Amino acid sequence: MPIFLLRVAKVHAKVKDTRTDFLHKLSTRLIRENQTVILEDLNTVGMMKNRRLSRAISDLGWRSFRTMLEAKAEMYGRDFRVISRWELTSQRCSCCGEIGGKKELSVREWTCLFCGATHDRDINAAINIKVAGGHSKTKNGRGGKHKTTSVAASCEASTHLLPTQLLLFG
Repeated sequence: MPIFLLRVAKVHAKVKDTRTDFLHKLSTRLIRENQTVILEDLNTVGMMKNRRLSRAISDLGWRSFRTMLEAKAEMYGRDFRVISRWELTSQRCSCCGEIGGKKELSVREWTCLFCGATHDRDINAAINIKVAGGHSKTKNGRGGKHKTTSVAASCEASTHLLPTQLLLFG
């Protein structure tokens, strides 16, 4: 084997080991610090078709991160949930529950046409993921048998997310 190929192989191995080490440390920290972890099942195959996103998505190792989170949640006795990709978390207003329509990725903030609330795209999606995962009060306020809609009880009460929660949902 030529020396050039051996050097390239060593660099690739180092990158892989660094990424795996980071994912292990991050997943362990998230599982230890949180009782419940909720992920959104994303359409990564569809996202890979976007030329601007494909390299970043393939480099991140999302599947291995999810696998690590699942395994560690079970090991530490934590609750791990995955919500459907069809929940429209970035399109639904976390205040009134109305769907405002599809938005380009460049749109980072938007105003709901129905209630007038202004949202940061990532924080709004995080709130909706938390609600869809069953980790928030329902609109009836008591967590009763009937969940009227997957909307947070109020905008003020549901905007207090920890940085680790935003990291998972962002």
